[in-house]
Amino acid sequence: MVKNRPTARKSSAASPRLPGRPGADSPELRPRLLDAALACYVRDGVAATSLRAIAREADVTPALLHYYFGGGEQLLQAVVEERLVPAIDGLREALPPEATDVAGLVAAFVHGIGEIVARHPWLPALWVREVLCEGGALRDFLLRRVGPQIPVLLAQRFAQAQRQGALNPDLDPRLLVVSLIGLTLFPAASAPIWRSLFGADDIDAAALRGHTIALLDRGLGIG
Repeated sequence: MVKNRPTARKSSAASPRLPGRPGADSPELRPRLLDAALACYVRDGVAATSLRAIAREADVTPALLHYYFGGGEQLLQAVVEERLVPAIDGLREALPPEATDVAGLVAAFVHGIGEIVARHPWLPALWVREVLCEGGALRDFLLRRVGPQIPVLLAQRFAQAQRQGALNPDLDPRLLVVSLIGLTLFPAASAPIWRSLFGADDIDAAALRGHTIALLDRGLGIG
């Protein structure tokens, strides 16, 4: 006898599915489950998020999550591969060819981060909670998969520019990468705080990017 597939949560056995709510066979359901998991990770943290909590967020049964993903580890891996990796790939693809000067490379990074945050507003909070904080579930992912693609590559290119006399010799190329990340992701993650503190609702994403590039241009000694 073939078992029925798990279905989306219903308020009662006799209640019809609500309009607009995808059924278990809907192609919209898997992305919706991933989005629900991501929302829980950002709000509560990966370690504190249960499959039951994600099921409540998505308005489905826990059995449906098990059907699609098997368990919590597999669901986290799916979120990483289908949500986080594409976001990081977008930043890597935004960086210019190696021949670009330091100013162009810095501007591409700053604009790339701004565009990614605009498309994926969950990224800064997830970065703070699951990468920066000790014991974060995504720190290993950053070190193994993101680090060689972006931070290490940037440090190498800055070091090359410094050897060619195109970068301030007083700077450490590795710390320059740290500064770039701190001047882009941190302001995005802390925006609710500094906007409230300074009454700075007039500072939009474009103004923030312009400020960051102006600050870096003068600090790098690019002329």
